[in-house]
Amino acid sequence: MSRTNFDMLLKAGCHFGQLTRKWNPAMAPYIFMERNGIHIIDLYKTAAKIDEAAEALKQIAKSGKKILFVATKKQAKDVVADKAASVNMPYVIERWPGGMLTNFPTIRKAVKKMANIDKLMNDGTYSNLSKREILQITRQRAKLEKNLGSIADLTRLPSALFVVDVMKEAIAVKEAKRLGIPVFAIVDTNSNPKDVDFMIPANDDAKDSIDVILTACCEAINEGLEERKVEKADEKAAKEQAETAEDKPKRARKAARKDAPAEAAAEEAPAEA
Repeated sequence: MSRTNFDMLLKAGCHFGQLTRKWNPAMAPYIFMERNGIHIIDLYKTAAKIDEAAEALKQIAKSGKKILFVATKKQAKDVVADKAASVNMPYVIERWPGGMLTNFPTIRKAVKKMANIDKLMNDGTYSNLSKREILQITRQRAKLEKNLGSIADLTRLPSALFVVDVMKEAIAVKEAKRLGIPVFAIVDTNSNPKDVDFMIPANDDAKDSIDVILTACCEAINEGLEERKVEKADEKAAKEQAETAEDKPKRARKAARKDAPAEAAAEEAPAEA
C-alpha cells in the first residue's frame, strides 16, 4: 500500500517545479509537462519514489541506526525539526558545520565541551567567576547549542542522510558521498540527483510539500523502530525461555543429590532395627 497518493501530493503543491529556464536536464525523466514557464513534476513518480525511500528508511531504523536530517532553508527548518524529533533522530537546521561528517571527532569534542559547561554550571564551579566571564561562557554555550544541540546524542556517524534541497546542502551531500553514507533527498527540477541514492522528485520550497513527504518517511521510520522493539522483546523472551528450559535439568539433578542422603538413611533404618 502506498504511503501517499496523488491527491495528497497535489494538494500539498509537490508538483510545482522550478522555472523552465532554471531546470537541470538530469531531472527530465521526472517532469510531466511545462505550464506558464514552470515545470510540473510527475506526481505518480514522486509517490513511487516516496515509497521506495520510506521502505529503505524503515529498514535502517529497524536495525537501530541513526538517520541525520538536514534542512537549513527557512521554510523547511521547523518541519524537519518537528518530524525528526518525533522519531528521535538527529537533525541540523542551522548552518551546516563544515566537517560535520568528515571530521566527526572534532564535532564530538565541541559537543563534549557543551556538556562540560553544563556540568560546571550545575556543580557551582562557575559561581566565583565575574559576571562578565559568566556571560561569555553563557554565550559560548548558546552558540554551541544552536549549532550542535540537536546532534548532542549522535555518538557515531549516522547511517544515512536525509536532505531537503541538495543544492543548498551541497557540502553535506558531498561529505556523505565521500564517506559512503547513503543520501535521501527531496530533489527539485533545478537540481542534479546524481549524488543522491534515494531521490524524491518534488517541490523543495513549499512547506506543505516538505511536510507531506517527511510525514510519510517518518511514519516508516517509526514503524521500523516499533518492529525493532517487538523483535528485541521476542528475543528476550526466547532467551529467558531457553535459560528456564536449561535450568530445569540442573534443578532436578540438584534436588536428586539433596534427596539422596535421606533415601539412603531410609533404606538403612530397617536393617538396624
